[in-house]
Amino acid sequence: MKPVESIDTVDLFPLERQRLLALLAGLSPDEWQRPTACPGWSVKDVTLHLFGDDVGLLSRNPDFTFPVVAGSEIGWDELVAFINQANAVWVEATRRIGTDLLLKLLAFTGAEVHHRLSELDLDAIGEPVNWAGPDPAPIWLDVAREYTERWMHQQHIREAVGAPTLIEPPLFAPVLDAFARALPHTYRNVSAPAGTLLTFTINGPAGGAWCLQRRAAGWQLFTGPAAHPPTASVTVDQDIAWRIFTKGISPAEAEATAKLGGELALARPALQTVAIIA
Repeated sequence: MKPVESIDTVDLFPLERQRLLALLAGLSPDEWQRPTACPGWSVKDVTLHLFGDDVGLLSRNPDFTFPVVAGSEIGWDELVAFINQANAVWVEATRRIGTDLLLKLLAFTGAEVHHRLSELDLDAIGEPVNWAGPDPAPIWLDVAREYTERWMHQQHIREAVGAPTLIEPPLFAPVLDAFARALPHTYRNVSAPAGTLLTFTINGPAGGAWCLQRRAAGWQLFTGPAAHPPTASVTVDQDIAWRIFTKGISPAEAEATAKLGGELALARPALQTVAIIA
């Protein structure tokens, strides 16, 4: 059992974008209009949203902060509403962009995003990653969050058109690792004696094992085998895990397929972990 380490996703961005563009280039007009897991959004709408994500990232300040930290003083529900509204306005305003032009724009912004990320000091402290906690976070975690956003929405597109999903470990494992960083924040209000240990295991080639232990300062995340028998344990399949973290499945649905052990009251909050702003 050892402390979790940083996740370097910078060089995954070009590969993710390459796979996305190759997929989109082969879609028929009907497939562009297929509904996705994002309510009210078609494949094209989700793609426009990804273009907006690129524009937003490229519009950040040189230190990777936002020009205007909108919503920094509001609560979670208000932040979610603000971001949802901003995303809806962007998609509505850009729907007139044709798909051929959209592919060219995504190729351009994708290259620019990678260039921008390559210049960052990943170990510097930046802005909070809200689902991991309210404190300023290292930039590598913010970059990993950006990567998970792109990976997740490409999954939505692939599932909508029946294409193979991005589950190769080099692309998928960093997503699950990043999502697991939301566990301590999920448990922030869960009371337990010091030393209480929860193991969270994701089965599959891209999965892994994490340990969440109660310390004097709060819950702390570790990787590797548990130092002693856990108080509670959660084991899920990798395809279920990413859906838990992105609200693609309800906690009740997740529990129906998960394996919970030990104190169930301590295990169940893990199935409510959210690693997106939603």
